[in-house]
Amino acid sequence: MVHAPEVTEYMKREASKLDVISDGVDAVNKIKGQKFDDGSKFDTGKDKATFRRYEEACDRVKNFYAEQHAKQTLEYNLRMRDQFKNTVRARMSVWEAMEMLNTLVDESDPDTSVGQIEHLLQTAEAMRRDGKPEWMQVTGLVHDLGKLLCFFGAEGQWDVVGDTFVVGCKFSDKIIYPDTFKANPDYYDEKLQTENGIYEPGCGLDNVLISWGHDEYLADICRKQSTLPKEAISMIRYHSFYPWHREGAYQHLMNEDDKIQLQAVQAFNPYDLYSKSDAPPVVEELKPYYQGLIAKFFPDEIDW
Repeated sequence: MVHAPEVTEYMKREASKLDVISDGVDAVNKIKGQKFDDGSKFDTGKDKATFRRYEEACDRVKNFYAEQHAKQTLEYNLRMRDQFKNTVRARMSVWEAMEMLNTLVDESDPDTSVGQIEHLLQTAEAMRRDGKPEWMQVTGLVHDLGKLLCFFGAEGQWDVVGDTFVVGCKFSDKIIYPDTFKANPDYYDEKLQTENGIYEPGCGLDNVLISWGHDEYLADICRKQSTLPKEAISMIRYHSFYPWHREGAYQHLMNEDDKIQLQAVQAFNPYDLYSKSDAPPVVEELKPYYQGLIAKFFPDEIDW
């Protein structure tokens, strides 16, 4: 079990590969900001893409999604949840986890100039400038820590990053590259390819399985080991769930509470996407402030 942010050179190389994929996915996820009563202000005047140009995405991104859609089966998702529920892979503080994640830097990518800690701080700082509550700032700070899966048994990039979707029912045509699901065994299971599949209409998204990755992993950790409110857990769990929070899929599975959570996720989205163009923060100057916030919502050490 890991007790400190120590990684081998092999793990660093694998982490770098993952970050290339993650950055490629992020590049096509820059969508036009939604408007809300408490909408973001920090991004006013930023040059935003008006839609996600998947037809123009590079082969790396297309190949990534082809693999993800082929391998994210119901059986795999059930197995991974059982495996992670019963295993502690590391015990360390939130800040130590951030430092470990900071090895996920792709030095060969000309479009990436900051490390993971810088991105997390950029997200949190944008929220801080907009006067968001402390719990939301902390959520921005930790939202990508689930990418530690790279060090904790991930089988590849496909089970860590990328847009997420519901497994156990018909694959929505709102998911990008929907034709690639023809390589998924669940595509040919008649019981799973109905609108509701294994679920009941209106059961609520708390009761469905969303494709396994860094969102699901971290949301489960924060639900059990933090005092963050439900809206924060939803921001973490659903921030890659674009078929739902942008395209309007899975309405038939939602309950009334999901409508509230949807607003929270949409309010979070601009800070994750558009803060990456901000100037790199000075980590050591901000560290005392954010360590203080972390202490308000997390114990000294977390079971990962």
